[in-house]
Amino acid sequence: MHMKTVLILLVLALATIFALVCVLLTRGRAPSTCQHQPPEQEDTDDGQSLVFADLTPEEMVQVVRYLQGSLGVQLVDASRARPSDNCIASVDVQVPAKAEVLRFLDGGGARPPREALAVLYFGNQPDPNVTEYVVGPLPTPAYHRDITVQKYGGKVPYHRRPTLAVEHKQIAGFLKSQVFPAAPSFMRQVMEYDGASLAALTAAPRGFQSGDRITWFVLFQNVSGFFVHPVGLEVLVDHSSLDISRWAVSRVFYNGQYYRDMVQLESAYVQGRISVEKVRKAPRDGDFSSMKPRAPWATLFPLQYEPQGPRYSVRNNHVLFQAWSFAFGMSVNTGLRLFDIRHKGERVAYEISVQEALSVYGSNCPGGMSTRYMDGSFGIGRYTSPLVRGVDCPYSATYVDTHSLSETLSPSKRKASLCIFEQNLGSPLRRHYSNLQSLYYGGLVNSALVVRSIATVGNHDYVWDFIFYQNGAIEGKVQATGYASSSFLHGDGLRYGNRVWEHTLGTIHTHSVNYKVDLDVGGVKNSLVAHDMAFEMVRAPWSPEQQIERPRLTKKVLDTEDQAAFRLQSKMPRYIYFAANSKNKWGHQRGYRIQITSFAGDHVPEASSMERAISWARYHLAVTRRKEEEPTSTSIYNQNDPWTPTVTFANFINNETITNEDLVAWITTGFLHIPHSEDIPNTVTVGNSVGFLLRPYNYYDLDPSIYSHDGVFFTSEQDFTACEINPIACLPKTASCLPNLPPFTYDGFQNM
Repeated sequence: MHMKTVLILLVLALATIFALVCVLLTRGRAPSTCQHQPPEQEDTDDGQSLVFADLTPEEMVQVVRYLQGSLGVQLVDASRARPSDNCIASVDVQVPAKAEVLRFLDGGGARPPREALAVLYFGNQPDPNVTEYVVGPLPTPAYHRDITVQKYGGKVPYHRRPTLAVEHKQIAGFLKSQVFPAAPSFMRQVMEYDGASLAALTAAPRGFQSGDRITWFVLFQNVSGFFVHPVGLEVLVDHSSLDISRWAVSRVFYNGQYYRDMVQLESAYVQGRISVEKVRKAPRDGDFSSMKPRAPWATLFPLQYEPQGPRYSVRNNHVLFQAWSFAFGMSVNTGLRLFDIRHKGERVAYEISVQEALSVYGSNCPGGMSTRYMDGSFGIGRYTSPLVRGVDCPYSATYVDTHSLSETLSPSKRKASLCIFEQNLGSPLRRHYSNLQSLYYGGLVNSALVVRSIATVGNHDYVWDFIFYQNGAIEGKVQATGYASSSFLHGDGLRYGNRVWEHTLGTIHTHSVNYKVDLDVGGVKNSLVAHDMAFEMVRAPWSPEQQIERPRLTKKVLDTEDQAAFRLQSKMPRYIYFAANSKNKWGHQRGYRIQITSFAGDHVPEASSMERAISWARYHLAVTRRKEEEPTSTSIYNQNDPWTPTVTFANFINNETITNEDLVAWITTGFLHIPHSEDIPNTVTVGNSVGFLLRPYNYYDLDPSIYSHDGVFFTSEQDFTACEINPIACLPKTASCLPNLPPFTYDGFQNM
């Protein structure tokens, strides 16, 4: 037989075998794509949640046009503004007062007027300042109100303004054109500087006293993952003048030594009076800091899909999932936030929002040791990044675009910057296998709804999650990843971290995150109650000569703000809850318990001149009366003037009565990060996750998840392979469809 004929027959035989195997493998399965079913509940929101909605791009445009035509001053595009110009820093939604919103949602009152909050920098006037205006009504503005004094008790001085991206660009130009040329030999021979080979990272705050705008800039090799490529050079720039031509260098630091300026550094280098530590030039991909995988792509990782489509609905800014409903939004400063959170139709929280993310660094280099980043000032929402399908969120999640107007006159779209998905957590929410008396199994898969955004603020990436469980619990969680910030390793550097590469010191730092949780448990008026345990010694009633140590329940109503302020390292009651004025079937006050997961490092000593600006971080938990004049625990202006803070959280706590009042819980969670070699190339989320849980505590008469459609129960006497007895047994038929996955797209590199 001809060899070619043999090969053809062999190929045909293999194809036949392969086809038979495929038939056997797919027997009993539906080879079709998954058919989507409508969600279990119909969304009857009727647009009420739009009272909390972010501004639309059209509304942002209208606000800008109104301000340009109504203020009587020229407004320069903030992306090109000099410090001496007037510009719009940001435009965001102004959420109406709670009382107005509740009258509208619950009392049939009028819809509150829709308004915007505009932050403007006025540098081109005799008294430069920052002014905040409420502009409305939208979509056609007709008025603006200056609320700065009402909100902050006085004008906001101009030096407190958050640093615009263009100011950093102007400082980079100043370094390149005026600073580095003053030390030509040093820059060429030691730094191997070619005009573009260095990247500068800002420290903050900027000085030692109110009015200062003097910033250390740390220099790194300009390569991928530059945060871990320090070169040993740091420059202190005084950019307090509104005239860029008057900016100056105040100090220079290189390899452990301080110099008056670059001229003095150059002179010392030329004369051979400095210790040079030459850093090996890294390739553009960063070498050790590159995130390019070191292994080729292999088998596909597990994917999650929904055989019958999503069991939740997203309409505008409103989400419906089983017994849950809520509205979501994205603040340009603080990021992801939720409003009007309801379970089984009853509001349990009015607002849950991120307030601030703080990092306090240690180092023996000036930039590192003076850094206390308050990320809200840079913009947690502003730096929310587009999400990558299948990595940042499940591939089949619902992706939502968000819009912002920040440091420009035009709105920008952040495509797929928020995702919503139901996640099978791979473990039971509850279960029991009974092998005593009756024989049965009962269980419920732990499937929860997740709302997620990820903000990249400088070197850090924060994964922000709000998670909704079937038992009525809500979880707020943040996971930290991204690159560790670093200093140049010299002298006693190992007192401040670990060596993670040849010249790289991974510097010790704390992460602290503050949340606002406005619980409304069974109504607006709540009290704060603490339950815990204590051992008591008793004689055994049936044997009086013997003693028993038995735990008992302790109860206490915390009736003042001072009693409800728990310092970071102090002991806090293990059960602390917002109590309603109503009771459950068993006579207990209905409540929602606050449970915090935190591994926070120590707080900055209160003797520090800047501590009051971050005084929220003193407390693990603080519960205060809710006040419209205390909407946030901090301010975007605290970063650049922490010595005279615009908002001081410690002032919120003034021993007011909190019994039967509208209350807010301010929760601080965090962790200590001592970077180590496994933080190269960058930090993983495992072990760097903290947050809090809000859990029903006698709120219901029994666990509400018993009414979930996902429950499984069968006895030893039943046919547990029958679909009508055990729906899990039907999965080979009901879940054997092929998911209809959308094509992969990514817009993270557009309109940078």
